[in-house]
Amino acid sequence: MSDPRASPGDLTAKAKIRNAALDLYADQGEGRVSMRAVAAAAGVTVGLVQHHFKTKEGLRNAVEQLIVDYHAQAIASAPTDGTPGEVIAERDRAVQRMLLEHPPVVDYLRRAVLDPAGEHGALIGRLTELTRSEVTKSRESGLASTDRSEAVQVVRVMVRQLGGLFLQPMVDAIWAGAGGLDTADSEKPSLSVSIVER
Repeated sequence: MSDPRASPGDLTAKAKIRNAALDLYADQGEGRVSMRAVAAAAGVTVGLVQHHFKTKEGLRNAVEQLIVDYHAQAIASAPTDGTPGEVIAERDRAVQRMLLEHPPVVDYLRRAVLDPAGEHGALIGRLTELTRSEVTKSRESGLASTDRSEAVQVVRVMVRQLGGLFLQPMVDAIWAGAGGLDTADSEKPSLSVSIVER
């Protein structure tokens, strides 16, 4: 699988700027990062950042498209042979591996979704559209049931693939600050998130 971020030696100035923005936004939040700071981190001038992305919104859009590309490549890298359940599990594992390999993606997603003041609805919309497209293909190929609502299937996939990354900090905080809990002989519980239809 090719890395949508690419290796430093292969990067264009535009990609270096976008990657620097992802790292800074993930670490500090977009609101705290100026275009000048992105330019400095990428080793370019502010004028070059403006040339490629015009505005801060344009730069954010490029960062968010990179995150969508990571997800798309992870899903595409999963084996497609096996039972429907096996294929779906492989896709989920591929997304989890991608998230483990790219901590800035996880940090950016956490900020984008959990920041009540954020303006990141476009990222969730893009990821929803990617997931909807994959669910539609799965339904057409027989990998996903057509007895259930497509909308519910999309939500299930997204919660399964992304839900843990939003709840994991809470699990870590509870475990680290266990206080009266006896954790000496216990392994930290693993997190699994699912949707239950009623």
